[in-house]
Amino acid sequence: MSRHRTRATVLSSLLMGLGQIYNKQYMKGALMMAFEAASVMYFILNLGYAFWGIVTLGETPRTAANMQPGQYDHSIFILIQSLITILYLIVFLVVYYFNIRDARKIGAQRDEGRPVHNFRQSVRYVLDYKFAQAFLSIPAMGILFFTIMPIIFMVMIAFTNYSAPNHIPPGKLVDWVGFETFKNLLALKTWSHTFYGVLTWTIIWAILSTVTTYFGGLLVALLINQKGIRFKGFWRTILILPYAIPQLISLLVMRNMFNGEFGPINQYLGYFGLSGLPWLTDPFWAKVTVIIVNMWVGIPVSMLLIMGVLTTIPRDMYEAAEVDGASGYQKFRIITLPMILFTTAPTLIAQFAGNINNFNMIFLLTGGDPVKGDYQYAGATDLLVTWLYKLTLNQNRYNMASAVGIIIFLIIASFSIYNYRRTKSFKEEDMIQ
Repeated sequence: MSRHRTRATVLSSLLMGLGQIYNKQYMKGALMMAFEAASVMYFILNLGYAFWGIVTLGETPRTAANMQPGQYDHSIFILIQSLITILYLIVFLVVYYFNIRDARKIGAQRDEGRPVHNFRQSVRYVLDYKFAQAFLSIPAMGILFFTIMPIIFMVMIAFTNYSAPNHIPPGKLVDWVGFETFKNLLALKTWSHTFYGVLTWTIIWAILSTVTTYFGGLLVALLINQKGIRFKGFWRTILILPYAIPQLISLLVMRNMFNGEFGPINQYLGYFGLSGLPWLTDPFWAKVTVIIVNMWVGIPVSMLLIMGVLTTIPRDMYEAAEVDGASGYQKFRIITLPMILFTTAPTLIAQFAGNINNFNMIFLLTGGDPVKGDYQYAGATDLLVTWLYKLTLNQNRYNMASAVGIIIFLIIASFSIYNYRRTKSFKEEDMIQ
């Protein structure tokens, strides 16, 4: 017999909460009906406008004859409002599905002769057994509308012509252009030359900055951990200072120190009879400078991480190696290095991804300069992320910046997922308990 289950399912499909009322859960059913009534009222007022807006992005630009808000369309506002309404529609449909499933489940209990919870018992059941799911739904809603929705918005901008000077609302409307922005970025010479140049430097920068800081930190950590080293606390403290100082201060100080005209670095070189170098004005030396300064800031982080790992390596492994006659280098190669790499591999991948988006180092130290005349709004040391910043805030090329942002995401996500799944840390996660 499935009489109650079938009836409750059909009724809850027709109207949210009706199946619960059929199951004698009157308060729960009333709340669901109120939710549906409020949602339907919202959709009547906004859903048609949302679909029209997402398709057209507005039809009436602002002119001298319609200066008042409401008389003209703003494409970007329309896109945001439409996205919010459509996301809310998705949430409503998910809730509707759970409403049907709940009514069906309670109806099945009635068919089996089991008692049905009243409203107080239902609340108690949620608090006792579904507390985590119920309260996690609140931050999930926040993530949906404040994190996922902006990401969707950013992706959609890449498929429009939202850019200066001809498509900036409200004076001009924005239109859908499909993959034209990506085509221009990858194939149109005026843009592709800049894109491939900046992309190449971004990859080189990410590799060099990750390798130098990681193995620099490894070397410093091993030196401090050597037997016979005195004042270890002093060495740790003095080496961590560059990381402890806010980068806004330390990088601006370094920018002045490497100044080619009056910076102290060139003055020190002059004391030894050496000519000064164009640290920040020559494309090659500017790249060398950002790598050096990044080592100065990044090595302490790797040092602390690796020193923590060194303390977890069992001493009896070294003692067994010494009994077998292993040299210091052999102990490092066979025991220390594999253990460190195994433990820090996920962090190393994260550092690589973070260096691709290392906005602070480039923006505060060089600002992307020196300028390259054949680049579109980018300098010799600009990374993709700083180029994206200039395209957005300095040039109002929002569609091109969005396309660059999508490409950065694809590079980082692909690399991180591929490498993380191939590391022993992922495959043998229970190796260290």
